[in-house]
Amino acid sequence: VQLQASGGGLVQPGGSLRLSCAASGLTFSRYAMGWFRRAPGKEREFVAAISWSDVWPRYAEPVKGRFTISRDNAKNTVYLQMNSLKPEDTAIYYCAAGKGLARAQNPGLVNYWGQGTLVTVSS
Repeated sequence: VQLQASGGGLVQPGGSLRLSCAASGLTFSRYAMGWFRRAPGKEREFVAAISWSDVWPRYAEPVKGRFTISRDNAKNTVYLQMNSLKPEDTAIYYCAAGKGLARAQNPGLVNYWGQGTLVTVSS
């Protein structure tokens, strides 16, 4: 199983980025997908998750109203649209796959992890 995240970079506060995560080696439509992040000196934390059927998205409180998770099962890809970015959003972002939405939200229960992509929000 491979989860290949991309789209990170340097952006100014208030800017936007869209992360993508392309999955292979698994039946993508049977997995809920999630995004997590690890900021410097902090533990990895949940950001957003979406069920296999693209309903019931879940968001962490700090990103609600600014981030949107979506998926394209035909392309085996999950996205994270990040708007109104803040310096505190600076982190390595990881995508993850879980057998069910609960697993895709809990770093201890995730079935598969992708490699990270770095997002830096700075002026």
